[in-house]
Amino acid sequence: MNKLTYLLLIQLLWSCQPQEKQSANQNYPDTKKVDTTDVYFGTEVADPYRWLEDDASDETAEWVQAQNQLTNSYLSNIRFRDEVKARLTALENYEKISAPFKRGAYYYFYKNDGLQNQSVLMRVTNFDDEPEVFLDPNTFSEDGTTALGELSFSNDYKYTSYSVSVGGSDWRTAYIMDTETKELLDDEIKWIKFSGLNWYKDGFYYQRFDEPKDGDELSATNQYGKIYYHKVGTSQSEDQLVYSNPENPENRFGAGVSEDERFLFIYSYTGTSGNELYVKDLSDPGDEFKPIVTGFENDHYIVDNDGGDLIIHTNLEAPNNRIVRVNHRNPNPENWVDMIPETKNVMSADIGGGYIFTSYLIDAKTTIKQYDYQGNLIRDVELPGIGTANGFEAGAEDEELFFDYTSFTTPSSVYRYHIASGKSKLHGRPELDFNPDEYETKQIFYTSKDGTKVPMFIVHKKQLELNGKNPTWLYSYGGFNISLRPSFSTSRLVWLENGGVFAMPNIRGGGEYGEDWHKAGTKLQKINVFEDFIAAGEYLINEGYTSSEYLALQGGSNGGLLVGATINMRPDLAKVAFPMVGVMDMLRYQNFTIGRAWSADYGSSEDSEEMFKYLYSYSPIHNIDPNTTYPAVMVTTADHDDRVVPAHSFKYAATLQEKIPDNPNPLLIRIETNAGHGAGMSTEKRIELYSDMYSYAWYNMGVIPDVAKEKM
Repeated sequence: MNKLTYLLLIQLLWSCQPQEKQSANQNYPDTKKVDTTDVYFGTEVADPYRWLEDDASDETAEWVQAQNQLTNSYLSNIRFRDEVKARLTALENYEKISAPFKRGAYYYFYKNDGLQNQSVLMRVTNFDDEPEVFLDPNTFSEDGTTALGELSFSNDYKYTSYSVSVGGSDWRTAYIMDTETKELLDDEIKWIKFSGLNWYKDGFYYQRFDEPKDGDELSATNQYGKIYYHKVGTSQSEDQLVYSNPENPENRFGAGVSEDERFLFIYSYTGTSGNELYVKDLSDPGDEFKPIVTGFENDHYIVDNDGGDLIIHTNLEAPNNRIVRVNHRNPNPENWVDMIPETKNVMSADIGGGYIFTSYLIDAKTTIKQYDYQGNLIRDVELPGIGTANGFEAGAEDEELFFDYTSFTTPSSVYRYHIASGKSKLHGRPELDFNPDEYETKQIFYTSKDGTKVPMFIVHKKQLELNGKNPTWLYSYGGFNISLRPSFSTSRLVWLENGGVFAMPNIRGGGEYGEDWHKAGTKLQKINVFEDFIAAGEYLINEGYTSSEYLALQGGSNGGLLVGATINMRPDLAKVAFPMVGVMDMLRYQNFTIGRAWSADYGSSEDSEEMFKYLYSYSPIHNIDPNTTYPAVMVTTADHDDRVVPAHSFKYAATLQEKIPDNPNPLLIRIETNAGHGAGMSTEKRIELYSDMYSYAWYNMGVIPDVAKEKM
């Protein structure tokens, strides 16, 4: 054997061994501490990293650069990171088409050729014809980080209004385009946030906030929301103020216009759940706004109107929701008449072709029913399988609609539904390098600490060996009445095809079982959310799916809080943790952008001594234990996140590194640039993010994924 052959053989044998872990002592960047203390009901709470809340300062920028250099250096030394990214890229590279929707003579739909950073809005008059590009967000910026937001058509389909988000920010700027010529008008409407573009005649209603001071755009509190009406061809300075409530600066508003343009509806919010509802008859010049329902204890929205009758979806006296009918002249709740009563399953509703389509969640899976406007059941809509269906909406005169169906192992497929007959047929199904027959999905029910039964979906390859050594990804959310439902993810396939398990529990705080399930995970009952998540991890371990050495935790936003609180309570539960864009400082979250609205779920440290103590007891930043071993943590956030400002993650990461500098597992933060809370993230950045997370997880578990073994 010559020397070269010998050296090559030695190199090959070495490369097949598990990669040696990098040093636990990461030489974390020095983070200065300042003498800042707040007093809550007589309790002093130090906040030494308050200076990191200033996201516009040079000091913060230098800290971000130092942290990113450390994280990038660590990730670059993971030998299989490139193979993971290459596989993610290959899986993502397939044509994706959304369910079409009809506006005027055209069918519109979104299409992504595979790796385009943003999906392109296409249109066609006949599906046998070649579609044309209508609006391409990839032209908005060179790096693909400027995204399309709201899209709306005037009722005569002459104009299209759309909003644009730069770098992932929640701020929007709206523009108007001639639908036929695709020429952009001069109209530019700024400082829109959390708003639709609701057309009436030759203009539209929208919500905006006052222009923030320079440097405060991404962190200042959003107060004094106002509804304006913008008329095509005029400047924003001429827009008409339609609705505001200056006595209550925290109120936010939404506007809605009935399809026949007769009614204007105003939704008023103080938090993330519960709203007031007002109506104005636009056909009567002298009519004023009348309250339909006041108070913020319940949720209500207008489904449609039937002449002078309003059809309302509400959870008032119906935690799982019901649909009621009432005349607009006397719209108060005492006059409501049940049209589609509440059932034991959570219900939402859309309209199309003169019918109401109700969607029921049965253990987080979709069932669709079709009703007429008298509340009579027409049929149960047949779906392709057990999964998630969306898109049962169309114009009043439309004869068909398009819906999409997906599951954990079924890419989003589009179906064409004939409204009168109830017959549907496949309209389009993507083709990609993935065989769903190799995988199985099951739903189990486990018991949480207080005895509550909680459902959980578990996805993995068939014939999985329950040996406690399967890398397992545990993801959940648990808040704000948001329901987690089965859905397809190309990025998740990389984890599954390399022998991983994906688990998603539907924990309390979500909306899977109605308002009661939601409330059971809010305010002074928030601990239930964390206990449900911990019990899910324990179930997976006890049943042999995995062990603590092979378990990764992930959650974003409220789910980032979930992960942060969980590893404080049970640092031994998992090997890896990803708190993403999380709410990590529960004492100060209300001081930034839209944070005060979250107090409906969380309560606030300003509310009472009891509420302060409760928040303080689980706030991730304030409960890090320096005397225990934490999992490998990679905090993720983004510089343009003005939903959950990055200061939460900055301060949390700095505190982790300070409290447990010698933790045997790394404690890192990954800070994305030109990105926000997640919506509109470019394909390229999403691939990079999940490549880094999966690589980090496998590496810290001591696992070499199959995708890399052939090259190692």
